Amino acid sequence: MSGIEINQVMAQMRVMQAKAQGVEPAQAQQADFAALLKQSVDQVNNIQKTAGGLAKAYDNGDPNVNLADVMVSLQKSSIAFESVVQVRNKLVEAYREVKNIQV
Repeated sequence: MSGIEINQVMAQMRVMQAKAQGVEPAQAQQADFAALLKQSVDQVNNIQKTAGGLAKAYDNGDPNVNLADVMVSLQKSSIAFESVVQVRNKLVEAYREVKNIQV
């Protein structure tokens, strides 16, 4: 679980706790969707850059980089990218559903 996901879960738990106690949760606790999406895409981009850098270093014969680290980094990059693609697909699907709602 990445740092972003943990922070989101913690923020949601704090909001639910405040509601359960009858206290209005602070507006600062709620994340802006666009900012959250941008942060996620930036994090995936950084993961991909790191994986690419490790792969290039391994290809160049850097003795400090081993194949296992390169493969793990590339798999993390692949999984992160696939998750962003799935989120995008769900957003497009939700947009289409909302667009087809007759008012």
